[in-house]
This record gives sequence, C-alpha cells and structure tokens, in this order.
Amino acid sequence: MTNQTQAEQMRSGKGFIAALDQSGGSTPKALKLYGIGEDAYGSEAEMFDLIHQMRARIAQAPAFTGDRVIGAILFEMTMDRQIAGKPSATYLWEDRRVVPFLKVDKGLADSADGVRLMKPMPDLDALLERAKAAGIFGTKMRSVIDAAAPAGIRAIVDQQFEIGRHILGHGLIPIIEPEVTISIDDKAAAEEFLLAEIARNLDALPEGQEVMLKLTLPEVANLYHPLVDHPAVMRVVALSGGYSRDEANARLAQNAGVVASFSRALTEGLSADQSDAEFNATLAATIDSIHAASVAG
Repeated sequence: MTNQTQAEQMRSGKGFIAALDQSGGSTPKALKLYGIGEDAYGSEAEMFDLIHQMRARIAQAPAFTGDRVIGAILFEMTMDRQIAGKPSATYLWEDRRVVPFLKVDKGLADSADGVRLMKPMPDLDALLERAKAAGIFGTKMRSVIDAAAPAGIRAIVDQQFEIGRHILGHGLIPIIEPEVTISIDDKAAAEEFLLAEIARNLDALPEGQEVMLKLTLPEVANLYHPLVDHPAVMRVVALSGGYSRDEANARLAQNAGVVASFSRALTEGLSADQSDAEFNATLAATIDSIHAASVAG
C-alpha cells in the first residue's frame, strides 16, 4: 500500500522535507526574495499564481526527487492546483517520489503567556477530508514560543497534540510544530520546558500512534534526541527559523537523527530571472548541502 511505503520513507528515508507552504502573509516576502516585487502583481490571485509558478519550478527541477527530498509541505492552494498537468500531491508522489504534506493551520492568535497559539480551525474536518482524497500523507501546523514561560509552553504543546490527535483520527500523520523564536534571550530555557511538555504528550498517545515533530534547531546539540528515539515519533525534523542556510546546516549536522524541513533556507539564492540551467544548478547545490547536513548525524 502506498501509505505504508510513504510511512517507511518518512521513518527512514535519507533526506529532508521541503517546506513549500508559504501562506498569504509570508508570500510577498518569499516572492521578493525570489526577485518578484509587489509591483509585479495587482491582486492576491496574481500573487498566488506567481508563487505557484515558483513552487512548480522547484518541484520539477531534476534534483527535487525522493532520493534527497523525502517529503514536501504544501499550502492549501498548492494542493488544489496542478504541476505538470497533474494534481500537485499526485505529481509529487508519482513523478518525484516525494511524500506530500499539507499546512492546515490558519495562522497565529495574539500573543499571551509568552506564546502565540494557533487560531481556531472551524473547517478542519472538511480540509482533512479533501486532503485525504487528494493523496496527502500528513499535515503541518505551526505555533510560536516567544519566551521561556512554562504555562504558555504547556498550552501551546497541549493545543498542538489535541489537534494532532484529531488529525490522526482522519488517517493522516500530523507534523507538530511549536517553533521557538531564535532571537529570544531565554531560548535554551524555553527549549528545556518544550522538551518536557512534548515528552509528556507523547507518552500519553495510544500505543501504535505516531506523530512527527518540527522543531527549532536547539541551543544545546542533541537536546531533542530522546524524542528522536521515542516510539510515538515517526521523525523529528528541524525548521531553519531565520538562520542562514549555512548556519542552519551547521546546527542541523550537530543533531543526530534530525533532518531538515527548511523553507526560506531552501529557496535562498533562487531567482525568477535565472535560466532553467542556472535555477536547477543552484537548487541542486542547495539540496545537496541540506541533504548532507540532514544525514550527517
């Protein structure tokens, strides 16, 4: 069964997950880095057309295959569109052997207790049913920790796992992403609290259930190694979180068993005005460097 093949690729595949899930708020910035300014589009629809062209160009590049890129996280609008004449998730798996995931959160609530929880997701069930029908393997949802605040961190992890259990009920694998902001003074302390809360929630999962974790690269190398080895964890992946690709790769290589799930660090150096040869060569070098850091541990 494809799902078992995909699950095995996520558990043990030698590679990383590409995060191609910039949403409405982060799309203008992603396009600007790609060399397309806000004066190049006059509406949100045109903006999303342009970002889809960028994502499709990445997905069709020769180096973007399951040999190194074991999975890709899509924005909802990407799932609903086509790449090379096929639905995006179908193309990724059938043509590239890349396991498709879907970003399902609706953005962040206002800050409280040092964290930003996820906004309510009233249409989650319908979205998960659509995702399942589209061939999506799993989901991703992000919330943010801005301080080493025990009550806030507990709330953020509890919310992630509560929705994660709901996603598991639909037969999809949730990627749980409580991001720690890299610029905070008490990042190391926040990560200690986060580790404890994640472990507590993992221990409470029914036997046989698995989730994935997407975490900020920690201040203390291998801090999250107990989670890598936890029976309820399919894979631990790391976000680049604003680090340059070189620093993200260097930090990643120090964390055994953790692989990358980079967004901005993946597209760094790509430009709309590059020829296909230049674009493909730049992306291939990037994929090689992120892959090397992911398998270093």
